[in-house]
Amino acid sequence: MTKLSHDGPQGPVDLYIGLMSGTSLDGVDGVLLELPRNLEWAQQSRAPSASRMRVRAHAHQSFPRNLRDELVVLTQSGPDEIHRAQCAAIELVGVYERVVIALLREETLGPAAVRAIGAHGQTVRHRPERGYSVQINAPALLAERTGIAVVADFRSRDIAAGGQGAPLVPAFHQAALWHPGEALAVLNLGGIANLTLIDDVGGVIGFDCGPANTLIDGWVRKHLGFEFDAGGSWAAGGRVSAALLRDLLAEPYFAAPPPKSTGQELFNLAWLQRVLAVHATLNPQDVQTTLAELTAATVAQDLQRHLPEARTLLVCGGGSENADLVQRLRRLVPGVDVMSSSTRGMPPQQVEAAAFAWLAARTLADLPGNVPAVTGAAGPRVLGAVYAS
Repeated sequence: MTKLSHDGPQGPVDLYIGLMSGTSLDGVDGVLLELPRNLEWAQQSRAPSASRMRVRAHAHQSFPRNLRDELVVLTQSGPDEIHRAQCAAIELVGVYERVVIALLREETLGPAAVRAIGAHGQTVRHRPERGYSVQINAPALLAERTGIAVVADFRSRDIAAGGQGAPLVPAFHQAALWHPGEALAVLNLGGIANLTLIDDVGGVIGFDCGPANTLIDGWVRKHLGFEFDAGGSWAAGGRVSAALLRDLLAEPYFAAPPPKSTGQELFNLAWLQRVLAVHATLNPQDVQTTLAELTAATVAQDLQRHLPEARTLLVCGGGSENADLVQRLRRLVPGVDVMSSSTRGMPPQQVEAAAFAWLAARTLADLPGNVPAVTGAAGPRVLGAVYAS
């Protein structure tokens, strides 16, 4: 096995692995991220983002069907859930381990070459208003199996400081994708749509807009049995119901000001069925089309409310491959260039995993990882708990 060379464009570098499994529940994305050892210098530098960090490898593992089904069930209260959650965590770590092995194999590296793994875990309950957010994970087991230190539990310190604990990626978006002097929006289309807004002097806000793949995928799974609506083709063939869209948009969450965050605790098929109760004659395809329009409409209205001067919207996450959804966004944000995060050197499926590798590096460097203006926390906080290898 070869060792990491500690010479980069700006001096010594380290390697980190980031692992992300989001609310879409499609599986785990992992990246091997090269970062300057002096993170404070890198943050202050005006060098292009590509010279400050580099993704060396990317790997993906889909969830086994039984694990995905169990994770869905665990988003709601149920029998013996403590035991079931721990069993799911152990199985989840098995998927994480396979991703780590694939990343190391691709670069012909041993575990000693990697400084740490940032493992977000799988969110099953997000209730910051009650003082907690639960990510299923077994970081000690992951450290034991891989021989690499693990940084996990990124949300709890921000919540303890009065914040939402989410979203945590806006600081990374600024570090990796923003160019000084531009007003930039970054949209992650996962299970939930979350938006990062960066003004021309680097001021950052970010929040969850509302549902994205969690409803779009759930509805197509219910009616067609597909895991997702490939390219948005089913939605593209239907018609938007203005009445249903109006009733969906009446959800108070959409009008609430940031800081705010949400998840499947609110936006799930049960929520949708309650709204649909007065729209019983709608055919399922038109519902699908309206759900896609809902996602695009909530993003568009939030962009106009909070950063109308933005002329670039970078899209990442699994929903970036939904051509119908992206086209709806383009129609609703005229004058804004809607493009893939790949145009800034980071493909859509790598962004969130890279963010948690970067956050792990900040944890080990004793640097804050949250943005109080985003989460509502009382101040900057060093995030995460470290499990030594």
